[in-house]
Amino acid sequence: MTPRLPSATIGLLLLVAAALVGCSSSPAPEKTTPSNDSASSPAPTAGPATTPEPERTPGALSCEAMVSPGTVDALTAQGWTAETKEFVIGDVALGEDAGLLCFWADYSIASDHGQFYGWASISPTDAASAQDSLLASGWRREDAGGEVVVTEDPAYAMATDEEGYGMTYLFGDGWVKFADTKQGLLLIEWTP
Repeated sequence: MTPRLPSATIGLLLLVAAALVGCSSSPAPEKTTPSNDSASSPAPTAGPATTPEPERTPGALSCEAMVSPGTVDALTAQGWTAETKEFVIGDVALGEDAGLLCFWADYSIASDHGQFYGWASISPTDAASAQDSLLASGWRREDAGGEVVVTEDPAYAMATDEEGYGMTYLFGDGWVKFADTKQGLLLIEWTP
C-alpha cells in the first residue's frame, strides 16, 4: 500500500502554504542611529522565539530543497518530517548518488498518510528500461512537450488528483521526477 493524500488534502496544503507565505512577509525595520538619550528609547522586550528556516543550499539535493518552500512550510506546520526511501522505478534501482525519494509524514503516529516526492538524474538507457517496466505493469504513457509522463492506471490508484492521475513519473532530458499525483509534480522545484 502506497500512502498518499487525497487531492482535497493536497489542495488544503497548498492553501495553507499560500496563507503562510502571505503572512510571512513584513516590512523591513527602519535603520536608526543609536541615541545617547536612554529616556527616549523604549526598553528592549523579548519577542517570540523564531525557528530558523531549513537552509536551501544551491547544489545540495535534500528533501527540503527538492520541493517549494511553501510546501515545506505547510508540511512541517502539520508536524510532518521527511525520510528518504530507496528510489526504484519499475525494475530500475537508482543509486543514492543519483537522487532522492522522500516520504513526508507524521512519524510520531501510526498512519499510512503521507506524501512522496522524488527527483533523480537518469541515463537514457535506464529511463527507457524504467518506462518499459512500468508499461508492462499496466501503467500509462503520455508525451508532454518533449517530456514523458508515466502514470498508474487510475482504476488501481489509491488516490487521484482532480485530473484523475495517481502516482506519476515525469521523465525529462537526463532526469526524472515522481509524486503521488501528477499535480504533485508541480511542487518539485529542484534543478541541479
